Amino acid sequence: MIESHPLKGIKVIELANVLAGPAVGMFLAELGAEVIKIENRLNGGDMTRSWKLSTEKKDVPISAYFSSINFGKDYLDKDLNNALDHKEVLDLISEADVLINNMKGSSSRKFGLDKDSLRKINERLIHAELTGFAGENSKVGFDIVLQAETGYLSMTGTDKEAAKLPVALIDVLAAHQMKEGILLALFLRERDGRGSHISCSLEEASLSSLSNQATNFLMQGFVAGRMGTLHPNIAPYGEVVRTKDLKEFVLAIGTQGHFERFCEFLGLGQLLKDERYADNQNRVVNRIGLHKLLQSKVSLLDSEEFEKACDSLKIPVGRIKNLDEVLTSAVAEGMILEEKIENIPTKRLKTVAFHMHR
Repeated sequence: MIESHPLKGIKVIELANVLAGPAVGMFLAELGAEVIKIENRLNGGDMTRSWKLSTEKKDVPISAYFSSINFGKDYLDKDLNNALDHKEVLDLISEADVLINNMKGSSSRKFGLDKDSLRKINERLIHAELTGFAGENSKVGFDIVLQAETGYLSMTGTDKEAAKLPVALIDVLAAHQMKEGILLALFLRERDGRGSHISCSLEEASLSSLSNQATNFLMQGFVAGRMGTLHPNIAPYGEVVRTKDLKEFVLAIGTQGHFERFCEFLGLGQLLKDERYADNQNRVVNRIGLHKLLQSKVSLLDSEEFEKACDSLKIPVGRIKNLDEVLTSAVAEGMILEEKIENIPTKRLKTVAFHMHR
């Protein structure tokens, strides 16, 4: 919980659509900023207005997808090819603190929204520019394209089929990078009064998040493949086990202590003396056989008994829950934000997940 709105008085212009840019705008709005979202009148506004589930009403001007990353904003329809609209947008930017822009570079230059042009009309402006790919690469950068181009789809799913990440994670990662950049730029502006130009591509945000998978290759030449839920460095980690009442749990046995306690709990203490399973590296090599042994014991236990015992022994396991169960939990319900957009009731989860008290 934020005790107050720390960005109250900050004015943000959002010239962005789809997910990454609007997610940044929503984050700033949650923190108290005034956010004005400018949409392209010629093509019906943000394209996600039309990204509807088959069950959504066709005659409603927004979608659940659009609502997920638009909250606390004012909305304006403008045509930048129209001289009056163009001037109004530039006037808004001249008085703004932050501009979020994910237009193509050529379009930004055409409309005087490039960094050099904007610096002339507002030296204090923090100009946050999102692109799909780094540098001058003009390839269209939708999230799943980046999942493919930066290796994620080569590591998700199974050997039979790739699996798309169930949320637009690359957009989310790029949004986090841009949020950090904007907050840093606001901090620096307090020191010297100068604005900043921040650029971030989905490609670089995605690459920076490859984390241990990237380092496995850079240090050991190991190329990660499709392993489902499994972890290339740890076992049993990512293995899914099923209890007697057919509830599924994922294992996250990250230390030798976890493994020892887990084996003792399941009555498999003999595995600790078996060379195939005695240490983590051998368990990674022999994980298929290990999984079968663990499953044979877990299948004798009810889910409540299994989960309670693991929790008491500090053995990390997670019950695989459906979204309806997740979103009716007390924590999730406490994160729901509601408002009307164009007189239509909407709901989404807040993007500010940290708590700050002073």
